[in-house]
Amino acid sequence: MKWIKTIFSSDYGMLGVLILLCAFFSWITFEEQQPEGEIGAEQLSQSIAGKFTEPGRVLIAGRKTDSGKAFTSRLNELLLSNGWNVTGVVQGGPIELGKGLRAGLDGNNSIDLLACEQYFVQLAVLENFRDAQTGNSKFQVMAPQSSHWPNFLKTSNLLNVANQIAVIAILAIGMTLVIITAGIDLSVGSLIAVSAVLATWIIRECFGGDESTIAGMVTGCGLAILACSALGFFSGSMIAFFGVPPFVATLGMMMVGSGLAYMLSGGLSVYQLPESFDWLGRGDDFAGIPNAVILMVFLYLLAHIVMSRTTVGRYIYAVGGNPEAARLSGVPVKKILLWVYAGCGALAGLGGVIMASQFKSGDPKYGLMYELYVIAAVVVGGTSLSGGRGKVFGTLIGAFIIAVIQNGMNLTGVQSYTQKVVLGVVLLLAVLLDMLKKRGWKLSA
Repeated sequence: MKWIKTIFSSDYGMLGVLILLCAFFSWITFEEQQPEGEIGAEQLSQSIAGKFTEPGRVLIAGRKTDSGKAFTSRLNELLLSNGWNVTGVVQGGPIELGKGLRAGLDGNNSIDLLACEQYFVQLAVLENFRDAQTGNSKFQVMAPQSSHWPNFLKTSNLLNVANQIAVIAILAIGMTLVIITAGIDLSVGSLIAVSAVLATWIIRECFGGDESTIAGMVTGCGLAILACSALGFFSGSMIAFFGVPPFVATLGMMMVGSGLAYMLSGGLSVYQLPESFDWLGRGDDFAGIPNAVILMVFLYLLAHIVMSRTTVGRYIYAVGGNPEAARLSGVPVKKILLWVYAGCGALAGLGGVIMASQFKSGDPKYGLMYELYVIAAVVVGGTSLSGGRGKVFGTLIGAFIIAVIQNGMNLTGVQSYTQKVVLGVVLLLAVLLDMLKKRGWKLSA
């Protein structure tokens, strides 16, 4: 049992849990994979080059999907460059395949090869066609070779996990600082809605909507983030100067924020935005990595430096550990609380901008229940609810634990209400571990 205590007592003890979760979901989603898109086309082209010494007549077939279109387009390009005579490109299903085969075998023509996605290999129409057209149908059928790999570890799925958790993880940076000061901020979900609605409303009303320039979009988003920071500053003022409990102050701000979002939007979504507005939420300019994920990583590195290498970071820990002792030691406790809550509000505003960019709209219903997911990520990551202890990278691990659990359950078909039960149990276990660490791993105080 000592090694278990040692692992969970460390600042990044939940990293082992994250690794175990990834291994578990990799194991249960391990299955046969069919190469698709350009990758499948390139693999099939190599297989064809190894099997045929001389090029001939080929019919290419792919489904009417984005990956199917990419497959047929790339394979057509590769086979033409290798000297093959492409008789046609089929895009669709069994009916389109039958028409393509009939056209390719019309008259005295013949087909040497049907190069297709794996979906077409076992179609009944292909077998029926061969039985009916015995004279000219002695062609070979080739498709990309399948392999075995976990669905969970697909590159597209991993990037999807990171992109989906980006907003929660960014909000969790601010929440980590708040909880380290022994506080809580229940308003971050509502501030997401305020920011998303305000940014899109400003762009629509002040900068021409869908004709807005980049400067207009940046200005609208910047003003929305500043507004959320101001609301966070107000919450911090109530806590620092008037002694209002953080739970009550931020609960009130949560209601204010939600009301403001509905008042500003009239209860409707704001859609009149430029095409380029989705750059932050959907763009992937750097090696296919979503821009929101790159921003998330940058913010975590910056937060880690602030908390571990600056005076402000030491002050935040001091305020959470013992505010009275920190005050007597010269720590500006009230200023730190103002700074922390304003920063948390600003990060919530940034999260709202990202969400508006992802959905290309502003909606007052954005951020619903996000405060609970954010708090869960912070607590699961090892930050103590009693304050004074926590690491921002631990929060990132906690956010990914939640994301991996949700994604793994989605891949295995677990119902959404069951997922809530599982996430609730994970949060309770995280709080229990925190209490046990405080008591020296004793069951009673």
